[in-house]
Amino acid sequence: MSIAGRNRFSALYLPLLACLPLACASDPAGSSQASDQAADTSALSAITARPSKRVCDAPAAGEASCFARVLAAPDGTVQPLATPSGWGPADLQLAYNVPAAGSTATIAIIDAFDDPTAEADLGVYRSTFGLAPCTTANGCFKKVNQSGVQGSYPRKNRGWAAEIALDIDMASAICPTCKILLVEATTNSNLNLATAANEAAALGASVISNSYGSNESSSETQFDVDYNHPGIAVFASTGDGGFGSSYPATAKGVIGVGGTSLVKSTSSRGWAETTWSGAGSGCSSVEAKPSWQTDTGCAKRTVGDLSAVADPNTGVAVYDSTGSGGWAVYGGTSVSSPLVASIFAAIGKGSKDGSFVWSNASRFYDVTSGSNGSCSPSYLCTAGSGFDGPTGWGTPNAASLASAQ
Repeated sequence: MSIAGRNRFSALYLPLLACLPLACASDPAGSSQASDQAADTSALSAITARPSKRVCDAPAAGEASCFARVLAAPDGTVQPLATPSGWGPADLQLAYNVPAAGSTATIAIIDAFDDPTAEADLGVYRSTFGLAPCTTANGCFKKVNQSGVQGSYPRKNRGWAAEIALDIDMASAICPTCKILLVEATTNSNLNLATAANEAAALGASVISNSYGSNESSSETQFDVDYNHPGIAVFASTGDGGFGSSYPATAKGVIGVGGTSLVKSTSSRGWAETTWSGAGSGCSSVEAKPSWQTDTGCAKRTVGDLSAVADPNTGVAVYDSTGSGGWAVYGGTSVSSPLVASIFAAIGKGSKDGSFVWSNASRFYDVTSGSNGSCSPSYLCTAGSGFDGPTGWGTPNAASLASAQ
């Protein structure tokens, strides 16, 4: 080619080559993505670590503990707040792109012991945030014991009462028009909690949330049937102890819900998330791997499958007069399980199971940073692009999931 020909080639094509996506620094998409990443990193770096405490006692053998945590004073005490602090319904609906509510699906909440002020406290939460009343009288709220009976409840327990308040507040926050079914197990034994979960299905629940767990043991599989209800999406928290699996999140019929830290960001989404260091995850030592799980680093059941906010430092507002004495900021994967269950109820996906999550990975907000411990292979405890243990496939983009099959 002559010099003149080469000059004509350069004049015509080199500007185009220079602006290919991998080479052009001014590429709009690449620039926008980099800007979003920088905004998210900046927002997440501003999280302030504050003391929190678990609200339920550590479980004995054969028992489960709830996974709620509450922000506390440096001396470990919890002082009720005069007004709500933490994310409220409007914040959570925006963060997870929840379409305008309209569903009347039934969200079942499974917990142990009795919260005698559950309905009254729910009324305070809903009225404070401008939500319509949800009461026994109007048919929106129903509380039963593990046999499905109203009016005869277990003994009161302050820790589990706080858990109950958290669960029903999160159901209200995400789907204000949904019905709430609270099933109270007689005690926190694995047997009684499983019985309560099974009763929720019998009573017509659209989705079931379980914000508790116990250490895995060879005896757990006897309860798998109680958590496996085809046509009803069953969710369970993965735990608050960092890397390590718990039951029933590992049960094959359950969708395991991990945890994130959630903050507002100037990115295009408007929110940023990273792995909450306390979120449970891991490889079950007992439960067989479901056919729909495709990761190769765990021969048995991997948890979790998806996630939502759980960090107490970026926690949610809850009203509970029996446990914490009023308004407080709560976290733990006890937040993420009812929150995600309520999203599925709100968007009409209550009949789905874990296979729905794994076949719609692109419809989640991928969480790519943070860790909950040390492990091998590393994806079981460290977030990255795509699937990982602490956050699963990510957090729900509810509007996108609503159109999924």
